[in-house]
Amino acid sequence: MNKSDLITKIVNLNPGVYQKDASKIVNIFFNTISNAIVKNDRVELRGFGVFGSKERDARIARNPKNGSVVAVPAKKIPYFRMGKNMKDRLNK
Repeated sequence: MNKSDLITKIVNLNPGVYQKDASKIVNIFFNTISNAIVKNDRVELRGFGVFGSKERDARIARNPKNGSVVAVPAKKIPYFRMGKNMKDRLNK
């Protein structure tokens, strides 16, 4: 499911909601989560999961094409950890 599918599903399940309003809601939701992750905040949605960011240390890697050594700088990466209720729903 992509963003437009999600908006369409929200509109179909809630007849009183217009598509442009559902689009605003979804955009605000994703922007809020993105902004929180950028600020190193943790976003927890009970029953669904946790969004956050992790710090990866700098390391030395190899280019698989030619085998040369490449220095990879430290960076932050986003992560999602699934909640227990979601795991239970998936593994039924």
